[in-house]
Amino acid sequence: MVSGIISGIKIMAPETAIKLFETKKVRTVWDEEREKWFFSVVDVIEALTASGRPRKYWDDLKRKLQAEGSELSEKIGQLKMPAADDKFYKTDVADVEQVFRLIQSIPSPKAEPFKLWLAQVAKERLDQLQDPELSIEQAMTDYRRLGYSESWINQRLKSIEIRKELTDEWKRHGLQEGGPFASLTDIIYQTWAGKTAKEYKQFKGLKKESLRDNMTNKELVINMLAELSTKEISAVSTPATMAEHENIARRGGNVAREARLKLEAETGKKVVTPLNAKHLLGVKNESRKLTR
Repeated sequence: MVSGIISGIKIMAPETAIKLFETKKVRTVWDEEREKWFFSVVDVIEALTASGRPRKYWDDLKRKLQAEGSELSEKIGQLKMPAADDKFYKTDVADVEQVFRLIQSIPSPKAEPFKLWLAQVAKERLDQLQDPELSIEQAMTDYRRLGYSESWINQRLKSIEIRKELTDEWKRHGLQEGGPFASLTDIIYQTWAGKTAKEYKQFKGLKKESLRDNMTNKELVINMLAELSTKEISAVSTPATMAEHENIARRGGNVAREARLKLEAETGKKVVTPLNAKHLLGVKNESRKLTR
């Protein structure tokens, strides 16, 4: 959960999420109090234009709108959203109404499909508030659309659940999302995998992509063990300082490190590999071609 300012109004504890338009990921924030979505403007622009430089496109568009006397760019606010390094930074966001107005200023063949997608996202959220299981079903649908296997999807959804339990534990002790979460996550990765999140992503050849969406089944399982262990140790240790949280993160990560080393010794195969989703899905798609 993060907090931010939209047009002078404080937004309390919105829920961050990644939504999928076709194969493009759009960062979103749900404001529970006002019951509305906010969307990352640069992500919307990238989805509509396929621009390799969506930030520059948005900067140019803002100047054009201001020159035309449009008040849209002035009403765009900012919220903290996760970036490629898994840390949270302020980025321009727009609500559904503002996104519809933005679309009118962007010539794109994807304009109409994107409008339908926006309406669907809003409807899904209202449905999910009534039945939380629908959000899980939507996540499974998105991963299937990208080509992930059923076994991987099950592991990934479980990893999301365990991650939330860990972050809830951190919040219970007063830690805030952002810097502290990123630091503790780095310690967990460094301990069990020998790499920080940034180093891990570089090892897999990733830039903006999600690290966890590019882990193999084995990596997901070992990382789940690390985060589960960290949460369980924290629950019985009641840490009061950041130093104590860091110590617990190392202890939790070490449980997973020992499991990783034992598995590698038994199989002779490395758990942490440079394989990413492109490789994994490419292998799967190639197998499908061969069986046709």
